[in-house]
Amino acid sequence: MFGTRLAAAMDEHGPLCVGIDPHEHLLASWGLPASAAGVREFALRAVSELKGSVAAVKPQSAFFEQYGSAGVAALEETLAAARDAGLLTVLDVKRGDIGSTMGAYAKAYLDPASALAADSITVSPYLGFGTLEPAFELAAAHDKGVFVLALTSNPEGAEVQHAESDGESVAGSIVSRVRQRNAQTLGSAEGPGPFGLVVGATIGTAAHTLGFDPSDCGGPILAPGVGAQGAGRDELRAVFGDRALASGQVLATASRAVLSAGPDGLADSAVALNRALTAAD
Repeated sequence: MFGTRLAAAMDEHGPLCVGIDPHEHLLASWGLPASAAGVREFALRAVSELKGSVAAVKPQSAFFEQYGSAGVAALEETLAAARDAGLLTVLDVKRGDIGSTMGAYAKAYLDPASALAADSITVSPYLGFGTLEPAFELAAAHDKGVFVLALTSNPEGAEVQHAESDGESVAGSIVSRVRQRNAQTLGSAEGPGPFGLVVGATIGTAAHTLGFDPSDCGGPILAPGVGAQGAGRDELRAVFGDRALASGQVLATASRAVLSAGPDGLADSAVALNRALTAAD
């Protein structure tokens, strides 16, 4: 299952996932135009340089989509190149819809027959957790993963994620539902489930204050916010605890902290950040 594949990749390469976010200022610093062609060159170069250095890469779909069909074609090439390089992919699309529409999104990103298929995707549960079922079903059928937004670091997220019903926060209920969905999928099998959470690495004690432990989800945790956004090993420990870090459950995500090193410095920057995240006290 995806959870087992991801755990093996993290055991070999460390806990770092590098976001492929071709912001215009990064394109400019790499000497590339703000165009589909520039995004394509940026992303393919990043994949080539990061091969063998990290467990996974996380292309942010929006930065490709903004250039229309040529940008989407560049995303397709990026995903294919990552597969060829042995890099697991987390496609950051944050999709969330109802019925057949969610089913179509799932086919687009999780069906191996699709040119946009990734190893895993991010999804939003805020139209109701049950609406994500088409993604869970297709992911389980094809050895894919799903990361569900639970507790994000943007200030606007608190008004929904921290809200309580019957004494439980919305974010806490998502952790419980992901745990249940993993148990249903795993059955009697052991190991990490294929379904996980997105929990910001810079949220501090928010999860503890809300009364839940993200590591209870039974699957991997994608933790954006490492590096340029201020999180390091100490911040990860404050959010997730030593047990989750030591077990390889937390996939720490950095983008600008690595990409700003430029195309020739990507691998060294990624290796250095991986070491910093796993350094002994």
